[in-house]
Amino acid sequence: MNMRREYDFSKAVKNPYAGRLKRQVTLRMDEGTISYFKELAQEAGIPYQTLINLYLRDCAASRKKLALRWKAA
Repeated sequence: MNMRREYDFSKAVKNPYAGRLKRQVTLRMDEGTISYFKELAQEAGIPYQTLINLYLRDCAASRKKLALRWKAA
């Protein structure tokens, strides 16, 4: 398979559903968590927000649940 040196995208059409694929949200996370994901992302060569999204997507796909136990007041 030969790849062209240049491609002409002048007549390309933007995907009308692209804006619906992801939704911007605000999360409050502690510094240690952010640092952890930033370090992992740097090692992997991807943005840390992308890494967090991939991790959360994997948790959702595998229906992973935390074992949380609250102390009675």
